[in-house]
Amino acid sequence: MKIICIGRNYAEHAKEMKAELPKEPVFFMKPETALLKDEDFYLPEFTKDLHHEIELVLKICKVGKNIQAQFADKYYNEIGLGIDFTARDLQSNCKSKGLPWEIAKAFDNSAPIGGFIDKSKLEQNNIAFELKINGISKQIGNSKDLIFSFNNIIAYVSQFITLKVGDLIYTGTPEGVGPVKIGDVLEGYINNDKHLHLNIK
Repeated sequence: MKIICIGRNYAEHAKEMKAELPKEPVFFMKPETALLKDEDFYLPEFTKDLHHEIELVLKICKVGKNIQAQFADKYYNEIGLGIDFTARDLQSNCKSKGLPWEIAKAFDNSAPIGGFIDKSKLEQNNIAFELKINGISKQIGNSKDLIFSFNNIIAYVSQFITLKVGDLIYTGTPEGVGPVKIGDVLEGYINNDKHLHLNIK
């Protein structure tokens, strides 16, 4: 199982990160050890500026390579909610030196995941989602605002990487990313229904 993450897929988030809008999907990967499900998250000692990034997540249900966009919806059957934790201080340091920044994204437990929903129960071009921290709304997004749609993401990534059953695609985060601290309670919602709960220890 692999975790594929799409970067800069919401225009307002790209702006807040002072990044150009991409002309094609930007992706990076996290290892299987990054996945965290139904457990507390322990703040790692190697970062002083850990940021939350709430994202809609696709679960791949069929092996595919060089998938055409018009057929891509046959390759995922569930949509969930996850967090792409980012050690922003480590990322900034790597970027300033022109280095890869997996160290800031791919560490253990950096990809918490919540429950999944059968995609047939969702209007895939209009999925509202939200992250609350300690009951306060921090990020609000909707799949209609994606720069690259679910199908276009799958078509693009599958040119380079064979998708396999169980793979997860984190589809990008909306604006409002920010730090978390010990004691925070993170709750993620899809269409106002809670699908993710995470305690920061």
